[in-house]
Amino acid sequence: MIKAIFFDIDGTLLSFKTHEVPKSTQQAFQLLKEKDIKVFVSTGRSFNQLGHIRYLDFDGYITFNGGYCVTKEHQVIYKNNISQKDIRSLLDYAKQHKGLTFSFMSEQEISLNQVTPEVLRMYQQVNVPTPPLRDYEKDFDLDSVMQVNVFISPEEETQFMENVMPSSVASRWTPIFADINPMGQSKKIGIDVFLNHYNIPLEETMSFGDGGNDITMLAHTRIGIAMGNANPEVKEIADYITDSVDDDGIWNALKHFNVI
Repeated sequence: MIKAIFFDIDGTLLSFKTHEVPKSTQQAFQLLKEKDIKVFVSTGRSFNQLGHIRYLDFDGYITFNGGYCVTKEHQVIYKNNISQKDIRSLLDYAKQHKGLTFSFMSEQEISLNQVTPEVLRMYQQVNVPTPPLRDYEKDFDLDSVMQVNVFISPEEETQFMENVMPSSVASRWTPIFADINPMGQSKKIGIDVFLNHYNIPLEETMSFGDGGNDITMLAHTRIGIAMGNANPEVKEIADYITDSVDDDGIWNALKHFNVI
């Protein structure tokens, strides 16, 4: 019996085409609530970027890929920041590599070191306002950073992480940039935080995702479901592959497993 379900946002709950939650998914959430099944967001976004989907009445929010967990009542029950050493290393590296673009994400704000056409397209793709520019050498708390988005290719990622941010870990849902979090951090950690908080067994969980940062989540829950539009590596580890977000994938999978 499923007691808790964890949902990625972009490409899972939200369509990249319409930037909306499909009607079938909204109906599914109503049925899940009626059955007292808890629903959670599990995303690389910040908590402050979720206002447009809170009407779905989530029981909790896993944000920053597991680094910041907030209950329905807005109680922070887990928080993990990137080491100041890695942040300082990134800033020093950026001084020597002027073309490197990155954003810093904290509890209160998201900011960029520079804006490029590629960055503008990415934020338009996820229908999120482009963050403001910030001079990180002036009046900035390096201990406040919970996630970094670095605009590097998958081919550059391994060398960058080893040489610049060795105490952190990278994951990605797009080839455009990597999400960087504290070493050991993942959506799996966020799931365990909420299961412990609500005393729910892992055997009674399910999750939905489509990107590389969803792999630990799908592998950890009892049933991990990849969307039809998911990346190939996500489909490989999933227990079940449903239809795409635009073809009622969440509704169809919940029906398939007799959850609704």
